[in-house]
Amino acid sequence: MIEFKDVTKVYEDGTEAIKGINLTIPKGKLVALIGPSGCGKTTTMKMINKLISPSSGTILINGKDTSDTDEVELRRNIGYVIQRIGLLPHMTIEENISLIPRLKGWKKEQYEGRVDELLNLVGLDPKVYRKRYPLELSGGQQQRVGVIRALAAEPPIILMDEPFSALDPISREQLQDELKSIQNTIHKTIVFVTHDIDEALKIADEIAVMRDGKIEQIATPAELIKDPANEFVRAFIGEDRLNVQQHQKCVFDIMDENTTYLLLEESEYSSIPYDASIQEAARILLKSEKHYLMVTKDGRNVGSVTANGILRAVASEGKKEERSV
Repeated sequence: MIEFKDVTKVYEDGTEAIKGINLTIPKGKLVALIGPSGCGKTTTMKMINKLISPSSGTILINGKDTSDTDEVELRRNIGYVIQRIGLLPHMTIEENISLIPRLKGWKKEQYEGRVDELLNLVGLDPKVYRKRYPLELSGGQQQRVGVIRALAAEPPIILMDEPFSALDPISREQLQDELKSIQNTIHKTIVFVTHDIDEALKIADEIAVMRDGKIEQIATPAELIKDPANEFVRAFIGEDRLNVQQHQKCVFDIMDENTTYLLLEESEYSSIPYDASIQEAARILLKSEKHYLMVTKDGRNVGSVTANGILRAVASEGKKEERSV
């Protein structure tokens, strides 16, 4: 868990970048920091791994004050993915991915196996890509490598600074889906900076909306859509999104609440948050090739949805859209 307690950042020229924020990022959740340019979201994220030092206040990771932690050791235990990817061009893909494990003293057989595992995770055949160099890959492939490089040493925390914003729309959507799928498997604590509200609504467990160095609202995507805290948040989300998404069902609305889901084996299902959209459920189910999705709320299993239930809901939503045209 990451906690910000009354944290400020004032630069030497007097600019107040962060104005006393309080923020809790729960363990195992993906929290998106979003807001207009200059609102302080990247500064907030960079204070977690001490790339920027706060002027006052406290930042805790699992109860330990980061100001008392060696910054090199801190960063080796935090994955970091940036917009510019940052792969080292003179190193092979295998060398790039294994960099932090090697710095941490992993044995060769450990990190070689980890490289293959991670490349397979994002659909890149290790036999094909392991010995290639970054410039031999497309932009989307490079960014996939950037993401799994951050996972290589199995850090509990991953920071992602607008990692997909430079990609074309198709690659961007594919990587968003990839990240959702990976997070459903590994449950890391991820802080994701973005200026794209659609991206935040799609991938985040919780969203912190920022303006002028302050946090305007922290909520799940469903809560943000249902009850924007003020006019700024409402305007940032956009009336069109509010109108559309407020009338869409989520998986909680179609799940089976009887106790039969308790009898399911873990191999039979993938998990999905209770407030995820029907469309997101369909994507996850299709990709996982499972027959069930386990619906989770506050870390607990509260029900399940089946492939047939999702198909019926998708068809129903489609008919509603046709009638509204």
